[in-house]
Amino acid sequence: MQSSSAEIALAGVGTVALRPVTSGDEEFLLAVYASTRADELAQVAWDAAQKEAFLRMQFAGQWREYHARYPDAEYEVILLNGEAVGRLWIGRDAEQIRLLDIALLPTAQGRGVGGALVQRLIAEARASGKKLRHMVFVLNADALRFYERLGFRVIEDLGAYKHMEWQAEVSGTNDEPT
Repeated sequence: MQSSSAEIALAGVGTVALRPVTSGDEEFLLAVYASTRADELAQVAWDAAQKEAFLRMQFAGQWREYHARYPDAEYEVILLNGEAVGRLWIGRDAEQIRLLDIALLPTAQGRGVGGALVQRLIAEARASGKKLRHMVFVLNADALRFYERLGFRVIEDLGAYKHMEWQAEVSGTNDEPT
């Protein structure tokens, strides 16, 4: 997928595009990460400085882990009408496309942005004959339903995470996931 060069037009929403992450994106990427942990952190009795230190430590650890395991992955910023609204990290090998992470700021959620990007990955998987895989946190029921609606199925239960996969069926019945 040549994701950085292709734009997606979403009716009534605007244009979705991707660009590679740069060193100047660190604070934005931290803000995206923090938005994914907001509900969890709302439950702890830490002050703002403790929460920020925790988020920075967790984000840095996640960043190092992804880059160590997937050094050739695409790390991109999601743009909606030219404004940075999320992140998309994708790894590929001979057998699979690995959706490492997709996260949108709350203001960009529910507008079709994530669905359009995942649909583009599904089209790539279909064209290449590769499996499309993603890990979903079990407490994120909305995400589990989202991927199930797109034709993903759970292939492994890892406790806190569900390993999900989209794969074109031999019979062709999964040509148009809904």
